[in-house]
Amino acid sequence: MYRTAMEQLQRWKAKNHRKPLIIRGARQVGKTWLMKEFGKNEYDHVVYINFDNNRRMKNLFEESLEVERLVTGLELYAGYKIDPTNTLLIFDEVQEVPKALSSLKYFNEDAPQYQIICAGSLLGVALHQGTSFPVGKVEFLDLYPLSYFEFLMALGKERYVELLKKDGFDLAAAFKQDYIDLLKQYYYVGGMPETVQAFVDNRDFNEVREIQQRILAAYEQDFSKHAPNEVVPRIRMLWNSIPAQLTKENKKFIYGLIKEGARAKEYELALLWLTDCGLVHKVHRITAPNLPLKAYEDLKAFKLFLVDVGLLSCMVGLRQDILLDSSELFKEFKGALTEQYVLQQLKTIKGLKICYWTADRGSAEVDFVLDNGIHVIPVEVKAEVNLQAKSLKVYRDKFQPQLSIRTSMADYKKEDWLLNLPLWGIETAVKV
Repeated sequence: MYRTAMEQLQRWKAKNHRKPLIIRGARQVGKTWLMKEFGKNEYDHVVYINFDNNRRMKNLFEESLEVERLVTGLELYAGYKIDPTNTLLIFDEVQEVPKALSSLKYFNEDAPQYQIICAGSLLGVALHQGTSFPVGKVEFLDLYPLSYFEFLMALGKERYVELLKKDGFDLAAAFKQDYIDLLKQYYYVGGMPETVQAFVDNRDFNEVREIQQRILAAYEQDFSKHAPNEVVPRIRMLWNSIPAQLTKENKKFIYGLIKEGARAKEYELALLWLTDCGLVHKVHRITAPNLPLKAYEDLKAFKLFLVDVGLLSCMVGLRQDILLDSSELFKEFKGALTEQYVLQQLKTIKGLKICYWTADRGSAEVDFVLDNGIHVIPVEVKAEVNLQAKSLKVYRDKFQPQLSIRTSMADYKKEDWLLNLPLWGIETAVKV
């Protein structure tokens, strides 16, 4: 299975002054597979340590964090002498042993020749429990479910991806129906590696649903196992409210949809827990589209999206037969799946800040506003071929952006101020 993150890991390896790398991401997005595959392809030796229920390693790191002592312990564990030039050290579920996380500071300062990659599904949660973090001594890589392009490549459609990456929209239009049919499949299957692999192997939508239900059940178990007892019911209620939040016409998160009379203060910890786990993406409203967007965030107004469109389609009970009827699929849930899909693809673009904008009186809303460090780009999402863009026109009249993007099922078209981008080509948005 091809992951674009592999290229980021190769660039990390090629650096002269690399720091230990931490891969962040929700459980089951493929962090362990990625680390092991990278080690297998790029190194002569791999020392893989999973800190979950690993008493020997916990004892090693509970004592002194002097690097020479740690390396000796790792060599005893591996059964051979570690050559730092051709050995990758993998620390998995590193949040289970906080001192292993702290040791990265000393590896970076005293023994930078050792090449270390770490991952932890609940790393963000661990940090909020007072874990000492090696600030400035590590690098990060964020891993998400497979994007639509990665999904196409998993299905053996590499040429379809190459075509779009080379700006071949004119030629790609000849295969438009293929892209749409595959996009419908992606809405249902999503990008969780286990579901994609099962779909590649068997093309069985029932099997896909069973795996998605198992993943969702595992997330619910995580709530009970790792979150404070008093917060667990609120995490569950907030998590289960997200599909209803996304099917509203105005997708701003409303606490009252969780429970009548619910207040923000009651659910702050639950929301923090879900975002720290990587299970939800929080997209803030901005008051003005100026650089940097973060300076103009309205912290009280936001939209919440799930980690994966396939999991959302599972939670809302999307039926298989809807896949056969594109008009029904793209109307269903008022475009909730489409906006989730677009956000998910944009999240895979490194260095992109994503917000949204609404007029003060709520008379207009632009689904996403992107900050790529150079430009602020408004993006309006349409689930079908509908090319009305009233909100985008209001935004343009008010702020005069150099470029605006409308993404829908319509064909590619470049106008003076507006780029019409097919939904199946949204990952190319970073090039504009």
